Amino acid sequence: MNRRRVLTTGVTTLISILLLGCGKEDIQKSGMGGMQSGSGNDVQQLGYSPFSKPLAIPALAQYSVDAQGYKVFHLNIQEGTTQFFDGIATRTYGINTNILGETIRIHNGDKVKLVYTNHLSEPTTMHGHGMHVPAIMDGGPINKIQPGSSWSAKYRVNQKAATNWYHPHLMGATARQVYQGLAGFIIVDDYESDGMNLPHQYGVDDIPLAIQDKRFDANGQIVYAPNMMEVRMGYRSNTMLANGVIQPYVEVSAKKVRFRMLNGSNSSVYQLKFSDNRTFTQIGVDNSFLEHPVSENSVTLTPGERADIVVDFTRKKGDVVTLVNDATGAKIMQIRVTKDATNISNIPQTLTALSYEDPASAVRTRQFVLNMATGSDGRMHMAINGKLMDLARIDEYVPKDEVEIWEITNTMGLTHNFHIHSTHFFPLTRNGVAVPPNERGYKDVIALPPSSTVRVLVKMTDYVDEKTGYMYHCHFLEHEDDGMMGQFAVTSGRSETNVRP
Repeated sequence: MNRRRVLTTGVTTLISILLLGCGKEDIQKSGMGGMQSGSGNDVQQLGYSPFSKPLAIPALAQYSVDAQGYKVFHLNIQEGTTQFFDGIATRTYGINTNILGETIRIHNGDKVKLVYTNHLSEPTTMHGHGMHVPAIMDGGPINKIQPGSSWSAKYRVNQKAATNWYHPHLMGATARQVYQGLAGFIIVDDYESDGMNLPHQYGVDDIPLAIQDKRFDANGQIVYAPNMMEVRMGYRSNTMLANGVIQPYVEVSAKKVRFRMLNGSNSSVYQLKFSDNRTFTQIGVDNSFLEHPVSENSVTLTPGERADIVVDFTRKKGDVVTLVNDATGAKIMQIRVTKDATNISNIPQTLTALSYEDPASAVRTRQFVLNMATGSDGRMHMAINGKLMDLARIDEYVPKDEVEIWEITNTMGLTHNFHIHSTHFFPLTRNGVAVPPNERGYKDVIALPPSSTVRVLVKMTDYVDEKTGYMYHCHFLEHEDDGMMGQFAVTSGRSETNVRP
């Protein structure tokens, strides 16, 4: 790693040493985002061998339709056990299942009601990550679900086709609860995506893929116990899971196969590629299709980011290829082309036409600096604009229907990212240079390598609530829990705090 500089003024000598980072060019190979540490026990000693278990495909959540026309999903947040290793029952959390959650599949225009019931022995929340919903339905820290209680998110779906997800957002406990297993997909369809001849058979040639890493103790139990340095650097492991299975395999047909990839990890940055360096096609980002497909042989995802890719296995029956994290060399999943194709799909040269505002029409620029601040305990914590998260404070008031540029700067020597609730933003530049083609779509998470600045185009629409906050935060979950989070409220015209013309 290339040593750059110590952190900003106010960070103690000890923390500065811990947080000496790498150059921004190292994010994809060996930077703080890519390094894995504390991998835990050798999983082979726990009765596991790579590529010995099939990839689990999350079941589609069932729903009923009520008298008002709402699709009602009942989602039970529960404890369970998962057999990662032969003969060992590992304690896990899940939603309608033992680990992770069932896939909620909905359509633009649907009226939906998601009824979450907490069967855990601790409070939780459930946030629809990437969903454009009223603030009171966002599932943030204010929407706490006590043990034995239920909470409902009720809204009309109003957004483009996308692969989103849901996960807890409990103050100070998000990282631990996600690590224990609470996360699931929300797939949004629309009439445009309905008409495309893309791979569309859920779990067959259209495969959701939640990629995570976990640590296990000598008894095969999940270990989440970050020390101070691991809070700073992120809690990581080289034991890779896909859809809650350690290094699974999946059998596919000799045709085009779509993978909806989610970095569902706490703090790892994945540079995803295939062991034979084959080229694939990226068709989508967090919240939309790309306008045109992008051919590439790797894609880098920070925590919370998604990439929709298509891999062409046509006439490749008999091939065996491994999905790897090129940042570390860790093997994630084996793909076996074992079947003849039964239908053919294609990728159009134009996927969609995205409408977005002219950046010159922005009425203000709002600035966010990712740094550190002293907490009430006298210690340094992750912060935004020198402030730690305070649920009683609204940090920004953002007018509805006004075009803004949000400028986010990472002053630190390690990788962060930035997630904005409710809205879908359009990335403009990184360090003054236009973002690459595979980021030119609507997103809700954007990567920030060390000592970098990104500018994104933001416009709040539809929902006004001047008292209830949406979150913005780093989606490295240890950083979020440590205080790198704030709140904004959408107003009917009032704009305050950290803005300039």
